Amino acid sequence: MYQQFYQRFLQANQGKQHFACHSHHYWPDVSRDAMLEYWDDTARLVDDKWRYIFGEKVPETQQLIADILQLPQPEQIVFAPNTHELVMRLLSCFDLRQPLRILTTDSEFYSFSRQVKRLAEYDNVQLDIIASEPFASFEQRFADAAAAHHYQLIFCSQVFFNSGVAIRDLTGFVKQIAAVSDAMIVIDGYHGFMALPTDLSAIAERIFYLAGSYKYAQGGEGCCFMAVPLGSTERPLYTGWFAEFGTLAAEKSATVLYSEDGYRFAGATMDFSALYRLNAVLRLFKQQGISVGRIHQYVQQLQQVFLQKLASVQHADLHAGNLLLQDFSCHGHFLTFRPGNAAEVAELAAFLKRAGIETDYRADRLRFGFALYHNSAEYDLTCLA
Repeated sequence: MYQQFYQRFLQANQGKQHFACHSHHYWPDVSRDAMLEYWDDTARLVDDKWRYIFGEKVPETQQLIADILQLPQPEQIVFAPNTHELVMRLLSCFDLRQPLRILTTDSEFYSFSRQVKRLAEYDNVQLDIIASEPFASFEQRFADAAAAHHYQLIFCSQVFFNSGVAIRDLTGFVKQIAAVSDAMIVIDGYHGFMALPTDLSAIAERIFYLAGSYKYAQGGEGCCFMAVPLGSTERPLYTGWFAEFGTLAAEKSATVLYSEDGYRFAGATMDFSALYRLNAVLRLFKQQGISVGRIHQYVQQLQQVFLQKLASVQHADLHAGNLLLQDFSCHGHFLTFRPGNAAEVAELAAFLKRAGIETDYRADRLRFGFALYHNSAEYDLTCLA
C-alpha cells in the first residue's frame, strides 16, 4: 500500500528484505526531488538563499514537527547536523569547573553515552547509571534515583535503541521526575519520533527533546533537532553565529547575546539539503493523511505477521521466546532478540545477510526493524527452517 512512495530505494535493493530500517531507513522518492530543489534554490538565490531558508523553509519545517509532537511554540525547535552537537551544546550550559552530577541509563545511544563517560573521567563529574533491565521496574527505579540526589542533568531515551522498549507514559514519567528534581531533563526521542504517537504539550516547558530525520522521519542523515523549553535562559558555551540571529540587528555588545527562542542553542553554517529532505517527507505524509498513529498501527501489524512466520520455521534460537520484551503496548518499531552469545548473534546476522535478509546487531542482541515500505506478504524466512 505504501511502497509506491519508495520506488527508487526498492528498485535499487531488489532481492533484499530490509529489516534494518531502525538503523538506515529507506527514503521516499520525494527526498530526491528535495535534494534537487535545494540545488536549484542555491543556484537561483546564491547568498540570498539564507534569507529564504530561514524565512520559509525553517519555519515550515518547525511547524510540521510541532504539529506531530503537539509542541505549542514551533520557534522553540532548533536544527543541527547531528544529536551529538546538540548534546555538547547542552553539556556546555554547565560550568564544568564546578561539580556536575548526571543521571542516565545504561541504554543510551553513543552520541550521549560515549561523551558523558569521557566527561566522567574528570573528578568533579559524577555519572549515575540506572540499568534499563528489568524493564517492568525501570521507570520507578529511575524516578526514585532522581529523587535520591541533587542532579544538574537527567537524560533518558523515549525508546531504548538497544531493545526497542519504550517509556510507557512519557508525560507521566517526566512529571514524576520533575516533581522531585529541578535538573535539566533531556529526552532522546530519536527512536520515538515518527514511530510512536507522541504528545509533548503537557511537558514542553520542562524538557529538551532530541530527535532527527535519520530513522523514522525518513529524511536521511544530517538534520537533527531539539525542542527547547519556552523561556530557556541557558547560555551554552559551545555556541555558533546562528544563535545570534535574533540579535544581529542590535547594537554590538560586549556580552555574547543569544536568540530568545530555540535558536539560542544553534550552531553555525550547515548543509540544509537534509532539512529540505525532511521537509519534503513530512509534507508528503501530511498531504497523504499518513499520521504517526497510522504508521504505528501498520508497523504493529507487520510485526505480528513476522512473528507468525518466524514461529512457522521453528528456529532453535530465533523465536518469540527470545524477545527482550513481549509487551507491544510499550514498544518501538524494531524487535530485539537475544538468541545466543555475541559470537553466535554475529554469525546468525551474517547468515541472514547472505540470504538477503538485512538486520543489525549489538553484542548479543539481534534487531529486526519494520517500515511502511514493507509488504508482509513478501516476508520469507524459510532460510531459517
